[in-house]
Amino acid sequence: KGGNLNLIGQFGVGFYSSYLVAEKVFVRTKHNDDIQYVWESSAGGTFTVRSDNENPYQLKRGTEITLYLKDDAAGYLEEKKIKDTVKKHSQFVSFPINLYTTKEEEKEVDDDDDDD
Repeated sequence: KGGNLNLIGQFGVGFYSSYLVAEKVFVRTKHNDDIQYVWESSAGGTFTVRSDNENPYQLKRGTEITLYLKDDAAGYLEEKKIKDTVKKHSQFVSFPINLYTTKEEEKEVDDDDDDD
């Protein structure tokens, strides 16, 4: 808990660059043979790592990264922008990167049935 932010360099420049668009980074990770952990930092000089065993949402394995975007980075919420960025910067990544999306569709409702 309360680690030195200089260690963030061990994660690589790509991870560190997340602070160009995010005010806070939250990482949940799970190895097959270990418990689930959470790493979080607001890039203010410290980070915390803690076990996440009490969380009812448990990963089977892998890593989930949540970025809390800065106000001026709202363009990165657009699906096309995310896909283009991931494609551009993950050309040599040999494992799958999944983007989960939802679609919303508006439908008009006929009010004629309410006239009874």
